[in-house]
Amino acid sequence: MVTIDKYNFQGKKACVRVDFNVPLDKSFKITDETRLKACVPTISKILKDGGSAILMSHLGRPKDGPEEKSSLKHVVQWLKDTYKTTVHFADDCIGNSAVTLASALKPGEILLLENLRFYKEEEKGDEAFAKKLASLGDVWVNDAFGTAHRAHASTAVMGKFFADKVCGFVMQAELDNAEKVLGNAVRPYTAIMGGSKISDKIMIIEKLLDKVDNLIIGGGMTYTFVLAEGGKIGKSISEPDKVELAKAIIQKAKAKGVNLYFPVDNMCADSFSNDANKKIAAKGEIPDGWEGLDIGPESVQIFKKVVEKSKTILWNGPMGVFEMPNFAIGTNAIADSVVLATNGGAYSLIGGGDSASAINNAGYGDKVSYVSTGGGALLEYMEGKILPGVAALS
Repeated sequence: MVTIDKYNFQGKKACVRVDFNVPLDKSFKITDETRLKACVPTISKILKDGGSAILMSHLGRPKDGPEEKSSLKHVVQWLKDTYKTTVHFADDCIGNSAVTLASALKPGEILLLENLRFYKEEEKGDEAFAKKLASLGDVWVNDAFGTAHRAHASTAVMGKFFADKVCGFVMQAELDNAEKVLGNAVRPYTAIMGGSKISDKIMIIEKLLDKVDNLIIGGGMTYTFVLAEGGKIGKSISEPDKVELAKAIIQKAKAKGVNLYFPVDNMCADSFSNDANKKIAAKGEIPDGWEGLDIGPESVQIFKKVVEKSKTILWNGPMGVFEMPNFAIGTNAIADSVVLATNGGAYSLIGGGDSASAINNAGYGDKVSYVSTGGGALLEYMEGKILPGVAALS
């Protein structure tokens, strides 16, 4: 695999698959710049070398062609402000505007293409569509780790049409940091798994049972484990059909000598609302009509002690409904502990998605070892799956 630091872009037009899938508010202002900022080193390297960058990405999930809320034109001003260069915008990623602007692109300039997913061919991995995109440039740079698990036209298929294929800085950093928790991690090694469903995390949990010393389970998936142990969960989210799976995980952890930690208490609400009535319930004792929306104060203290003694930490998934301030206490407390452990010399990887949002919202993005932008791609990589976007670079 050719890494970007080993490639000279002098006089080249680089087709760069970036991940600009950023959240926009109702007036189409960017509300989280994390993914845009992540790509700055890759794009800057291309421009500094004397090359030009043709940026391509998706945004949102458009269903039937172009729509205002999914247009990448809302990113143009950010690019102008950041790179202080000429930024062109093609309103059709494979149309006449893209072809004309790409052919006239000068070294040091940027061309941003409109949302790739305005064409259904992108997600279908259509070769003819990929070939049209590829015809715009001389070299393919893949820096979109967040979509590397998809065999889409721009994330994988495009690689067929280039002799020169380059791994961007984001992609390289994601792979390098994933290896730090997959390889010979420094012990004690603690994984913190949150989120609502066991079914989303089962493969990574099973993989981690062969690697970690401690596994902390939080979030909505907790309540399926409580069901497996015969406890009461009120109206908390759960997967009753995964109870046997939960029992099997408990047994596997015991067999492998992994310390498995569940919340011993929960912060409960009488409705799914930040303003709901709240009370603390012990594990397995949530009354009817109430639901667990966060871990409780006793659980926070137990989890904090485990995290703060760790030397390697992987965190994927919040401890509760952290979008509601009244139920973000557990997630924020874990964030504090991860930062404290990192300051003490631990290696900490925050595994994309909600965990990345939580750590960034707390202002800790630069106080942990690495915040992945990967989400599903990171999980699949850690599960041992081959990612099409990575394989296409080899």
